[in-house]
Amino acid sequence: MTVFYNIIAFLGGLSMFLYGMRVMGDGLKSSSGGAMKNALAKVTNRPVMGFLLGMLVACIIQSSTATIVITVGLVGAGFLTFHQSVGIVLGANVGTAITAQIIRLMDVNSGMESPLYFFKADNLAPLALTLGIVFIMFLKKGSFKTAGNVACGFGILFMGLIYMSDVVSGFGESLSYLLTAFSNNYALGFLAGILVTGVVQSSSAVVGIIQSIASSVGVTFGAVFAVIIGVNIGDCLTTYLVSRIGAKPVQRRTAMVHVIYNVFAAILCFLLVFIGRSTGILSDTFWNATQNSGGVANIHGFFRLVPAVVLLPLTKVFENIAIKIIPDEPVEEEDKNAIAALDALDERLFTSPALALDQAKRVVEEMSDIAAHNFDAAVQQIYKYDSKRDARIETREDLLDSMTDATNKYLVSLSSNIHSAAETRAQNRIIKIMICYERIGDLAVNIANVVESLRAEGKEFSDTAMAELRVAFDAIYEIMDKTQRAFKADDSELAAKVEPLEEVIDDMVEELNARHVFRMVNQVCDPIKGIHFQSVLTNIEHISDKCSDIAVYVMESDNTEIFGKEHSYVHDMHHSNNKDYTRRYDKEHDKYFKALNEIPQSTEPIE
Repeated sequence: MTVFYNIIAFLGGLSMFLYGMRVMGDGLKSSSGGAMKNALAKVTNRPVMGFLLGMLVACIIQSSTATIVITVGLVGAGFLTFHQSVGIVLGANVGTAITAQIIRLMDVNSGMESPLYFFKADNLAPLALTLGIVFIMFLKKGSFKTAGNVACGFGILFMGLIYMSDVVSGFGESLSYLLTAFSNNYALGFLAGILVTGVVQSSSAVVGIIQSIASSVGVTFGAVFAVIIGVNIGDCLTTYLVSRIGAKPVQRRTAMVHVIYNVFAAILCFLLVFIGRSTGILSDTFWNATQNSGGVANIHGFFRLVPAVVLLPLTKVFENIAIKIIPDEPVEEEDKNAIAALDALDERLFTSPALALDQAKRVVEEMSDIAAHNFDAAVQQIYKYDSKRDARIETREDLLDSMTDATNKYLVSLSSNIHSAAETRAQNRIIKIMICYERIGDLAVNIANVVESLRAEGKEFSDTAMAELRVAFDAIYEIMDKTQRAFKADDSELAAKVEPLEEVIDDMVEELNARHVFRMVNQVCDPIKGIHFQSVLTNIEHISDKCSDIAVYVMESDNTEIFGKEHSYVHDMHHSNNKDYTRRYDKEHDKYFKALNEIPQSTEPIE
């Protein structure tokens, strides 16, 4: 039974680790992160600087595993590209060797008197969790909440690592014996290093065990060099296995580069030892000399630092190998145009701002299609649920986020090349419309989440509620279609037809909410289902609001007086006696309210 409970405990630690990584990544992804992205890009676009950054972070938090997992999370959140992450991965390998030097100086344990004690994982984890919960619960600003989510994810991730390490700490004697049992068999010693590190989940901890043995009974270079090389491989394999769970291909590649590099490094280390023995550089005296804790730390550091320096120029080779091993997932047909539009965001067009703006508009046009598809998919989930459709909704949402980030960065970079007022207005218009379509995508996901909540509670909307939602959805389909066509064609006349329909949708949502309250008060409606019904109405009302905003931005292209006064323009439109506006409003109102009034209302209380 002890083994069973240890397995459960280990899996619990692994679950905390994975959940912490997810929470931290989602927190980073939801933040604007512009300054952080730019800072990371400046550092990591050069492999040497990325190498130094990775080394510094691993040195501070004393874990290459945590450093690389954080890097994988940053890649997934869009803060780093795969190319930028490679230097950090190589640097993390060297940085973690500092821990062995710390252990050497502090007799295995980092004492509280040392300033480095603050950076131990079991101190950082509770501090991060404490800061995170304070930010989330007591500081109301959105930026603090995002920072709190990142901090909590960071803390949970480390707590998972600590928990997994604690589970295997009871096997210390067995692990110690295994590490030194194959002093005359280098292949088995190498495999022992891989195995023990795979169990312990920390190369620093395993090297620490070897240092403890060296301090007490002594070990020779010939007995431990293969084990230490195996430790390096075991470290990257466990990191890869943990990091790849639920990860995107680009994230798995980042973890795979760690494996590829360490395989090359291991081969290089064995070659150096072989050449050293063959040439007499590694004499019998050194080979058989007893190493203390410091000697083990030096061997470990040598096997980490030398391959990094030699192999750093080969980062592009490691990238290409990782891409071949982990190719991109097949692209959906509907995504191909979006990806092509993103690929065409070429900074060489900056010399002709009009062309660059046209290219950015092309991306936003593709975003409008994706947002419309996601809304339709969310609606179809209400009619007939399909788990595959849920996954596709999430994929589209990720693509919308990526397109928003890339286009925003492109347009901001273009600013220094824009000199005319017309181009400035066009730039602002594209950015505002882009944000609207990104928000419509979020609202579609919200509707899909409502469906998921309904399913989790084993409930469905009533026939009356479904009939009312169909009418409301039809109105949203119409307003999204008019808005999209007006935007793509820069058609101000068509855009002017959006606002009357938006006002009708507002009236319709108000009417449906009133009917819903009546049903709940008279116990015709399940209150739980009623909450979800209201949530759907709220989201579709917000979608129509965003369509209204887009339409006004389109009209700005022909009427520069609207620019910067959009809300006043809409307010005045609602309170004017414009005959065209009134006629359009009446026409849409009659169409949709006639459909609503034909829906029979149940008066029988629910059982």
